[in-house]
Amino acid sequence: MDRMLIQRAVQEVGELLGLEDYKLATAESCTGGLLASTLTDVSGSSEWFQGSVVAYSNEVKQNLLGVPEAALAEHGAVSEPVVKAMAEGVRKAIGADVSVAISGIAGPTGGTPDKPVGTVWMAWSWPYGVKTKVYTFDGGRDAVKAQSVMAAINGLMAILR
Repeated sequence: MDRMLIQRAVQEVGELLGLEDYKLATAESCTGGLLASTLTDVSGSSEWFQGSVVAYSNEVKQNLLGVPEAALAEHGAVSEPVVKAMAEGVRKAIGADVSVAISGIAGPTGGTPDKPVGTVWMAWSWPYGVKTKVYTFDGGRDAVKAQSVMAAINGLMAILR
């Protein structure tokens, strides 16, 4: 990923959030805080970034973000119902207006025929609704994480425009 391109995209997200005086929160699983780190690499992000929960375990997803145990049992951590609950839960827990949640299989282990390595679910929550999307990224662990971060940022730009 081109660092300058990413910084420009994050700056645009910050500007779009500022237009509405929105605050942003993130809930991350497979990216392990990389999205929050990328967002805070940009000077001025303290004006619009509230915080993040790295919910790597199902217990944290349930206890901090309010993900229903039934959703995890029925659909698994890498699923639409879970990322939707993560996105809504982190907005509430942190007191943000907008959030993005990421849960996926970065690899090289953990994939299944139904959810191969590179499968990543995302959800964006904002005052006008929740949008979800599933991706299948190529490459190793670092590549899946990097592509996830860029997709999350692009998704934020899309909902804020």
